Amino acid sequence: MFDYWLRFLFFGLDREGFAGLSWRQYLRPGLIATWLAGMGRYWDHPQAHWLQKLGLGSVVYVFVLGAILWLVVTPLKPKRWAYLDVVTVVSLTSPPALLYAIPVELWLGPESLVTAGDVNVWFLAVVAAWRVALLVFCLRRLAELKWPQTIVATLLPLSAIVTILTALNLEKAVFQVMAGLREPTPNDGAYFVLVLLTVLSAYAAFVLVPAYLYLVLKVRWLDPRRERRFAAELEEI
Repeated sequence: MFDYWLRFLFFGLDREGFAGLSWRQYLRPGLIATWLAGMGRYWDHPQAHWLQKLGLGSVVYVFVLGAILWLVVTPLKPKRWAYLDVVTVVSLTSPPALLYAIPVELWLGPESLVTAGDVNVWFLAVVAAWRVALLVFCLRRLAELKWPQTIVATLLPLSAIVTILTALNLEKAVFQVMAGLREPTPNDGAYFVLVLLTVLSAYAAFVLVPAYLYLVLKVRWLDPRRERRFAAELEEI
């Protein structure tokens, strides 16, 4: 099992390898990894909710994210995209998040050239990039989508998630920083990066939503219509 998991995490599965992906076999270990990563992420967070401290928030997030990806990709007619398979895939991407559990605050003193916040931001960037790459990998190998469908199906839910999470969690802090209502902190740079990502995500929606609707229309109506017309022409011959 762990050999298969490692091959998945390091992009070693082909389409035949994904045929061996069974939620009955891999969902439970994936949820356990998600639970451990969730606890590791918030173990030293002073303001974390008890659901986050226990890692339960991360487990719930797996099912929510799986539902979002399933809803977005299903209209594109993927080859294999059952809901529990999608949740299993999302849970199997959890091990990289164990980087958050590294206690960098205990290792970096005030004389260090970098702060713990800087290191954590880099950890966040590495984990996010790794997981996005795994999503693209799964859309190509598991769902067997074409590249235009893969790009839109990857960017559309990500842009929506970034916008929603930023609006829910950071709007007050960002407003305070931009309005100069409090003293600067080491996290201000991360806040401004998130503001930039949110703005880009909002503008990207003007391109991604029409592109997504066109791809759904194409795969659901235009392509079948073209195939029927081609079949009729063959019959006439």
